Amino acid sequence: MTDITSAPNRIDAFAVARVIARVRDWAPRVHCITNTVAQNFTANVLAAIGAVPSMTVHADEVASLVESADGVLINLGTLDPERRAGIEAAVQAARANGKAWVLDPVKVDRVPLRRAFALTLIKQAPAIVRGNSGEMTALFPAIAAATGTAFAVTGARDSLSDGTRTVLVDNGHPMLARMVATGCALSGLIAACRAVESDSLLAAAAATVAWGVAAERAAIGVAGPGSFAVRVIDEIGAMDTPTLERHALISRG
Repeated sequence: MTDITSAPNRIDAFAVARVIARVRDWAPRVHCITNTVAQNFTANVLAAIGAVPSMTVHADEVASLVESADGVLINLGTLDPERRAGIEAAVQAARANGKAWVLDPVKVDRVPLRRAFALTLIKQAPAIVRGNSGEMTALFPAIAAATGTAFAVTGARDSLSDGTRTVLVDNGHPMLARMVATGCALSGLIAACRAVESDSLLAAAAATVAWGVAAERAAIGVAGPGSFAVRVIDEIGAMDTPTLERHALISRG
C-alpha cells in the first residue's frame, strides 16, 4: 500500500477505500447531464455503488435537482440545444449553491464548437475534469491554468493531478475499451466520490481505482463485451474495503 502524500492528505488504497465506503453509507444524490448513449449505464453504475442518480436535462427542472443534489456531472456527449441549455442552468445552479461539479469533455478534440463550450465551462471552476488523452490534450492549457481544478487523464494508465500532487493508477482492463459509456460511467463515479470527499484528487483516485478493480474482476472468464457490461455493474455493487486494499495499484507520478 503506497502513500502518495503524507497524512492527512495521503492517497493510498486505504484512503480510496474509505471514500467508497462513505459513498455507500451516505448515498449521495448525483445529478447527471450526460449523453443519450450513456444515461442508462451511468445510472445503473451509480445505483450499484450506492448513490442516487437523477438524469433530467430540461433547463426548467435542472436547477431544482442540482440544488437538492450532493454532486453534479456535466458530460458533453450528444450536445444538442436542450442539453446545452440544461448544462448552462446546471452549472449556474451548482455555483450558486456551492455544489462541486465534474466535467467530462467528450470529443472536444474532434468538435471545435464543443471544445469552445468546454473552455467556457472550465472558467466556471469544475472540481474535476476527466477525459481521455486526446480530449485532455485539447483542453490542457485551460485546465492547467484553472485554480482548484483537479484533472484525470484516463486510459491504459490513468494519470491524475491537482497541479501539486500527481497519482498514477494502473487498475483496469482492455475490455473497457470494447464497449461504450465506460468513461462516462467513471465520470459519474467521480462525481459521487466528490460528493462525499472534499479532496478532489482523492475523490477522483477513489472512483478510478474502484472502476479499474471492478473491470479487472468482471473480465475474469467473461464471454465478451455484453456480459462484461453486466458483470462490471455487479462488481461495482460488490466493491468493498478489503477488495480495494488488496487490488489497488496506485503510485506517485
